[in-house]
Amino acid sequence: KVRGDVYDAIKAKRDEELSSKVPVDIEVTLPDGKTLVENKEGVKYQAWRTTPFDVAATISRGLADNSNVARVTYTAYVSDYDPAEDGMEAADSLADAMGELEIDDVGEKSKMTMLWDMTRALVGSVSKIEFLKFQDDQDARTTFWHSSAHVLGEALERLYGSRLTIGPPLAGGFYYDSYMGDSNAGGALKEDDYKPVETMVAKIIKEKQKFERLVVTKEEALEMFTGNPFKEQIISTKVPDGTRTTVYRCGDLVDLCRGPHLPNTGRIKAFAATNHSATNWLGDTENDSLQRMYGISFPDKKMLKAWKENQEKAKERDHRRIAMKQNLIMFHELSAGSAFWLPHGARIYNKLVNFIREHYWKRGYDEVITPNVYNLDLWHQSGHAMHYKDAMFCFDVEGKEWAMKPMNCPGHCLMFAGKIRSYRDLPIRYADFGVLHRNELSGALSGLTRVRRFQQDDAHVFCREDQIEEEVIGALDFMQSVYTTFGMTYKLELSTRPKKALGDVELWDRAEAALARAMDTFAGKGGWRENPGDGAFYGPKIDIKVMDAMERVHQCATIQLDFQLPIRFDLQYNTGSKEKGNEFARPVMVHRAMLGSVERMFAVLCEHYGGKWPLWLSPRQVMIIPVHKDWNDYCQEVRDKLHDEGFYADVDLSKSTFQKKVRSAQVDQYNFQLVVGGEEVKNGTVNIRTRENKVEGEKKVDELIAYLKEMRAEHK
Repeated sequence: KVRGDVYDAIKAKRDEELSSKVPVDIEVTLPDGKTLVENKEGVKYQAWRTTPFDVAATISRGLADNSNVARVTYTAYVSDYDPAEDGMEAADSLADAMGELEIDDVGEKSKMTMLWDMTRALVGSVSKIEFLKFQDDQDARTTFWHSSAHVLGEALERLYGSRLTIGPPLAGGFYYDSYMGDSNAGGALKEDDYKPVETMVAKIIKEKQKFERLVVTKEEALEMFTGNPFKEQIISTKVPDGTRTTVYRCGDLVDLCRGPHLPNTGRIKAFAATNHSATNWLGDTENDSLQRMYGISFPDKKMLKAWKENQEKAKERDHRRIAMKQNLIMFHELSAGSAFWLPHGARIYNKLVNFIREHYWKRGYDEVITPNVYNLDLWHQSGHAMHYKDAMFCFDVEGKEWAMKPMNCPGHCLMFAGKIRSYRDLPIRYADFGVLHRNELSGALSGLTRVRRFQQDDAHVFCREDQIEEEVIGALDFMQSVYTTFGMTYKLELSTRPKKALGDVELWDRAEAALARAMDTFAGKGGWRENPGDGAFYGPKIDIKVMDAMERVHQCATIQLDFQLPIRFDLQYNTGSKEKGNEFARPVMVHRAMLGSVERMFAVLCEHYGGKWPLWLSPRQVMIIPVHKDWNDYCQEVRDKLHDEGFYADVDLSKSTFQKKVRSAQVDQYNFQLVVGGEEVKNGTVNIRTRENKVEGEKKVDELIAYLKEMRAEHK
């Protein structure tokens, strides 16, 4: 009640400020280039009055009702709009959590392109407005789940009087962390709490509570959240003195938040509490213990039903379960976060590495080997020590600080700088499967998707600026070949210059134009989307989102331009020019990976295939089954022939029944079972069955080997 009263008092002040703003006519341009200036009734669009919802309703009421959020690019703000006064320059209290979870900061795109609440008045003419729907856009889903996190927070407050901390969206859902008292004294969530939470959320949804945005000063925010030490700490540390930030209200809940949000809670049609766990404030075990509840929500009940079905499939396909069942990897507490690759797992791992090596040979890459440990001075020079040292394994060597490498790029810069380079030498493509180590927190470790020891199919291309387009097209073709082989689809996004970009703006513009031309050439105009302001600080990048058999999105491959490392390492090449001052130029560095981490790709493929590995990747390709022990020697001869041709073949010499041998081979995911009886021995043949128990019939051994070789060569 106190928080609500403070909110109402501050809102009255902001409404008074708003009354002094001058509504002026504005134009709004749609993605197809059509410009609108008024609604269906002929009422002019005006700054401070017209919302994206109003613009969408001009097109159709259905579009307005089904759009979660708008993405707007302003031509210019009106003269009486100040982003700082509007809380737009405040730090995002969820940025750290969202960064750790590797999802976009939906509140910040670029200086003039941003996500905007559907019900928030526009503050200038718009050169492009997009209405984003849950089904079509990740930003729309992130906004939807961010709003759902607020609803979950409201439910936790109502039911348990929880003190809320942070509630970010995830790549697939959301959570809210809250303080519920001493966990040993009953202040802990349990599965029995899921139903009451879901019931309360359903009530909040039915109320169709509006999401209201309010700008507050630092002092007002501290007053509003008095009694919540977690919010007070965020405000004190994240909001600079003399600045403004924003809060959002829905129903009884008022939460510190950058937004944007849905128009109202009624847009959420289906919700489920999915998990819970204990955590600590700011991830520090010395801090208060918190309770985390996870949730998922959708704009359609059918989508929730489909999601639950996919979750059951995902449990069956979990790479940890499959890897244990197939005896591929193991972990041990004496080296947490580092996989032990058992013989059959190492077969798959090496196949993946060799698959990429085959591409390197065809595509003009040179594989290099670089040290695993370096003096920390290297990482100071590269800039990684400043931002990344906490995630590095550091140790003393003869009184100097050294570290295990977490990435390969600085080492490759040393190699490039090791001799004088000519423009004729470029491009130089260094590929490196070096072992990398990152000091992940033990609580963050998860199977093969978050590990401390891993290898990447890492490569760095040093090229001239005029070679960027060609190199990027080559990398995209490489990526397409890899993921087509895996049977996976993909989407491309061009992430452009962020606010904190380093380097010459003109160079950024030229590089972004080169990337855009490369993507147009590769995918066609409209075959990719722009992600404004989401590039790395050192250069623009192409984000490649791949979809697996369960339509889950993974970001494994990447192509990134880097202008900064060549500067930090003073990399140069001889241009061949005699003109004074132009004798040398700096190369552009392209970071690219196709698999990303081999470990993570192994996990993705394990779940994508459900443990049914295609022949070329399979660690168990052929099981030979004698019908009687009299044929054991012949079976061994067939096995040896297959082995000599590079196939993984075994013979089942156990005393099990024939049917059990066949079934066991199928359960163990052998691609083929070769049945051998008297006729097969007499004819020099084998009788072939597939993993799916399809009988393919009798075939000469040499014909079988030729058939398997063809499948392997075609990556089938």
